[in-house]
Amino acid sequence: MTYSEPVGITAFGCGRDEAARFRELAPRFGVTSTITESAVSEDNVRLASGNRCISVGHKTPITPATLRALRRAGVSYISTRSIGYDHIDVDYAGRVGISVENVCYSPDGVADYTVMMLLMAVRHAKSTVRRADVHDYRLHHVRGKELRDLTVGVVGTGRIGTAVMERLRAFGCRILAYGNRAVESGRPGPPGAPGGPGASDDPGDEVSLDELLTSSDVVTLHAPLNAGTYHLLGRARIQRMKPGAFVVNTGRGALIDTVALVAALEDGRLGGVALDVVEGEEGVFYADRRNAPIDSKPLLRLQEMPNAFISPHTAYYTDRALSDTVENSITNCLEFESRNQHV
Repeated sequence: MTYSEPVGITAFGCGRDEAARFRELAPRFGVTSTITESAVSEDNVRLASGNRCISVGHKTPITPATLRALRRAGVSYISTRSIGYDHIDVDYAGRVGISVENVCYSPDGVADYTVMMLLMAVRHAKSTVRRADVHDYRLHHVRGKELRDLTVGVVGTGRIGTAVMERLRAFGCRILAYGNRAVESGRPGPPGAPGGPGASDDPGDEVSLDELLTSSDVVTLHAPLNAGTYHLLGRARIQRMKPGAFVVNTGRGALIDTVALVAALEDGRLGGVALDVVEGEEGVFYADRRNAPIDSKPLLRLQEMPNAFISPHTAYYTDRALSDTVENSITNCLEFESRNQHV
């Protein structure tokens, strides 16, 4: 591709390894890069001056005021280094003249982590490790479960959900699937509904959401967060789940009504949860909070429970995903400029 003007990108919210990868890859694509550790805000949009494209992380919401400030600075394209873009009001961005796209990265890291969390949940790993750390080596009072004896319901059958199902087949468990097109519409899909873009040709037994919830020993969430999927697992749906079932979430925290989830754990309705994402994680995850108060009572309560395993939104955090997100952010920018170089 050739351009009448140099192509530049400003990368906001970069960690040290992301910054190093931008500096390594941008020159290979003929792109100049401006890189900052700070998340994009009204106060630093000047760093985008001269660049129509910016790259942002998923950790900090981008406010309407920041979007307006970016547009005034000449930005017309945002590539978010994430699959989800619920941290950006995409419709509002469009109204002020900014296009927003996400990136694809290898689904394998999140899929691997999901299976790890699932195994930890059904084998009571949190309480076992906690006791061993204080030299209490007694066995858990409840025996663990083997995956070949379980039915696992996968909600969302895009690239990550499909990769999870591929791994689960090796364990011999029964797989139920609720596909992406139904998930994204927020409506239950009929049996046999297609799984959506990136889905496997053999997605497992495709069922309605109600059937998946009532039949699954484990439910794992891989749906995008949008108006239709907010609190996809609310109080009523959690009550319809099998007694003693487990929930795994490596998607987005707000897919689950956390207050209802805590209640179901406290009354013994659910057997346990493994959550890499939690509603209200913003401002808590990715920070050292050892000596700072945490306002989220549901999060604090979950972390007290022996059958609730919590990790800080880290399933995506692999070397391969880093390379993919940075490279695809750059190529997204180049493709945008290719489409709009004469505009």
